[in-house]
Amino acid sequence: MDFPRIDPVAIAIGPLQIHWYGLMYLVGFVGGWLLLRYRADRPGSGWNRDQVSDLVFYVALGVILGGRVGYVLFYNFGKFLDDPLWLFEIWTGGMSFHGGALGVLLAFWLLARKFGKRYFSVADYAVPVVPIGLGAGRLGNFINGELWGHPANVPWAMIFPGDPMGVPRHPSQLYEFLLEGVVLFLVLWFYSARPRPAGAVTGLFGLGYGLARTFVEFFREPDAHIGYLTGGWLTMGMLLSIPMIVLGAAMMFWAYRYDDRPAPARK
Repeated sequence: MDFPRIDPVAIAIGPLQIHWYGLMYLVGFVGGWLLLRYRADRPGSGWNRDQVSDLVFYVALGVILGGRVGYVLFYNFGKFLDDPLWLFEIWTGGMSFHGGALGVLLAFWLLARKFGKRYFSVADYAVPVVPIGLGAGRLGNFINGELWGHPANVPWAMIFPGDPMGVPRHPSQLYEFLLEGVVLFLVLWFYSARPRPAGAVTGLFGLGYGLARTFVEFFREPDAHIGYLTGGWLTMGMLLSIPMIVLGAAMMFWAYRYDDRPAPARK
């Protein structure tokens, strides 16, 4: 298939340029904000619209700051040592989901203290909308023609303009969009529509994302400056995602095993 050559600059007004990748972050934050407001308006939600706005603001800071610092530490620490100011050049690209996740976990803790809520009441409320941002970000990667997959001969393989080899490859960004974005969102949204034990929704997110990311890593070309860590198959993305699978499964087991909610009354 032909790669749809889309100008990465969505809007240009004089020297001001707004890139599609940045707009995808905006889509994720606004989409999550609207859906969380929708749930906040439901009777007995325990949330109001002002709290939702604060939540989205804190999460946005966690994603951007944590994502950038995580990318620098996990994927390109050598370049940071050569040029420390590169850490602040977010417009040049380079964000790490795992770093952003750590930033969001910190944001949940700060919000829980501010609102006087239990930690998992904040996390379980917020994580169902996180895949919207993940999916939008992967579309941004696709538009930029970056983070492509291995060479492939499948009918939907594409030749990406920045590929020095110029060979058809898996559009792994779209695989991630479907699994980390669409599928994970649907699973979490409907699972969280009913009351669950504290930590179960967050655990399912970690388990689901870890499985999706690890699966796609088998089709995705590893970062050129890192390559495979061992065995010609283990990537940094896998190394950071496998603990999420283990921790997510353990959290779900713990949530149901030690569920302290009162048993429903018999009719």
